Amino acid sequence: MRGVEVAVQRLPHGADLPLPAYATDGAAGLDLMAALGSERLSIAPGDRARVPTGLAMAIPSGYEGQVRPRSGLAAREGLTVLNAPGTIDADYRGEVQVLLVNLGDRPVTIAHGDRIAQLVVAPVTRAVLAEVETLDGTVRGAGGFGSTGVSQRAGAQGETEREG
Repeated sequence: MRGVEVAVQRLPHGADLPLPAYATDGAAGLDLMAALGSERLSIAPGDRARVPTGLAMAIPSGYEGQVRPRSGLAAREGLTVLNAPGTIDADYRGEVQVLLVNLGDRPVTIAHGDRIAQLVVAPVTRAVLAEVETLDGTVRGAGGFGSTGVSQRAGAQGETEREG
């Protein structure tokens, strides 16, 4: 299957790293690596760090790059992408950097070439907003965070019906 072509520029501090690649034929994301040179980066519990990849990209118009966590890092180390998914807009030409946060209970050290995130290139649909006086009603209505996960048993124990 032929995908969308994305122009990639290697920056000097990432020149020795391979280009991002799909780990398997069925993978949705390309692995992004840390471009740290001889330095190591330690992220303490609760801290965050902007990690360079040594790459700049020209995402085609009509697409975006979504920077997502790697599940293994999240499960083993508690390391995840803080603004997941991070967005690389089609008109951005600077270095791709990954904002990592350590949600674990011990420091995590990142070295040059470590896989730190994944990049999914996806189509973008642009919305056309239409201002109205009122919105149509739905079963859910204005029920917010967690409102669709309430069981019927919990509902019978004092959960009130929300207007829609």
